[in-house]
Amino acid sequence: MLGMLLGEMLEDMGHLVYPLETTQAGAVAAANANRPDLMIVDVGLGQGSGLVAMDDILAKGFIPHVFMSGNTARVEARRPGTPVLLKPFNQSQLEHAIERVVGPSAPGISGTGQRVGRLD
Repeated sequence: MLGMLLGEMLEDMGHLVYPLETTQAGAVAAANANRPDLMIVDVGLGQGSGLVAMDDILAKGFIPHVFMSGNTARVEARRPGTPVLLKPFNQSQLEHAIERVVGPSAPGISGTGQRVGRLD
């Protein structure tokens, strides 16, 4: 359910959103096939880990990303400096986190559209 709400928030912000991936393997395959401009990554996937998925994805090239978790300390310990949204979060917090990784003039922020792949 959080994934659907996240998708709606991102679309309201002007992003084009790829389908939700809920497993580590699915997330890696989708990211490698689509190479989105931005990823919102849930640390706890149904099967596997969002952190490990991003390790695999980043091995093929950088994609700006924001993690979301109920335990931000876990993510910050493993990836210092990477934006982490504490669940639950609101649209303003999401916008701020995205601005941290892609900048305030990013296409999705200005409303012209940006491809966003999300995995949660």
